[in-house]
Amino acid sequence: MQLRIFGRTGMQLSVLGFGCGAVGGLMVRGDPADQERTVARAIAAGVNYFDTAVQYGNGESEKNLGRVLQKLKPANVAVGTKVRLPPGEFGRIADAVTMSLEGSLARLHLDRVDILHLHNAITEAGGGSALSVRQVLGEVVPAFELLRQQGKTRFLGITAVGDTAALRHVIDAGVFDSAQVVYNILNPSAAEELPTNYPAQDYGRLFDHTKAAGVGVVGIRVLAGGALSGSAERHPIASPAPEPIGSAMSYDSDLDRARRLIPLVEEGFATSLTEAATRFALSHPAMGTILVGMATPQQFEDALAAVQKGALPRAALDRLSALRRAFSGEPR
Repeated sequence: MQLRIFGRTGMQLSVLGFGCGAVGGLMVRGDPADQERTVARAIAAGVNYFDTAVQYGNGESEKNLGRVLQKLKPANVAVGTKVRLPPGEFGRIADAVTMSLEGSLARLHLDRVDILHLHNAITEAGGGSALSVRQVLGEVVPAFELLRQQGKTRFLGITAVGDTAALRHVIDAGVFDSAQVVYNILNPSAAEELPTNYPAQDYGRLFDHTKAAGVGVVGIRVLAGGALSGSAERHPIASPAPEPIGSAMSYDSDLDRARRLIPLVEEGFATSLTEAATRFALSHPAMGTILVGMATPQQFEDALAAVQKGALPRAALDRLSALRRAFSGEPR
């Protein structure tokens, strides 16, 4: 398993991370024996980053990951979790952050996590469930820093969703060590300029900002919530189709565009769309670790096999760019 230096943290993380989210659902609604077997298999294969959150099954993901890690007692794995502040807690951010992490640590059976990510969207002015840049830098960061001083987290992170300008502002401030960045074959805008009138949020080459600030990148939505399988079928324990999570405002639109990328498979660049999507996500040098969610042990094996084939070749990336140009001008 390839390891990559994760920003300025000094950590070396496996390029394939283990996503414990609710979309795939294995660590939320899966069979306990499957959970244990898949985590053990991942560790044996060299996976050393496990990503969870309070929101994944209202604590179930953390409980299940904690149970499995307590049983397996692996050496040298990193665990990240997240805090999402409801609007009703915006008046007491420091207390809410502390209570959230302490609950997470109890469920995980850990004294500390390696990365604590803010799970809220970030916008310039805030509003709704989003936090403003001012709230993040003025209130969330001091609360996170206090928890770091107390030894309850090693590093501080954000989930880089919200307004692109606000995300740049927060990353450029140099106070976070990690950013979970949307990056997939439908929306590569964290790395490159999009064609004119392209139907996706433009993340404005966010990788340039993470690199300049020494921020490690966790790749999220690599499979666009499952749309990049090219199949509308969902496993019984997977969540309903999430939207919007890829590039379009609806899952069906992402699925439609994903199917229009099938020539990558037909022309021999990959054996499946999911393989192409997985290998695309790790093709960029800014990427630290990518998260692939799963419903079954076999889906982990598929992700591992894709990663072991390495990054997509230049010819595949060029073909992908040509196919994507046809999306320009379509409604998002």
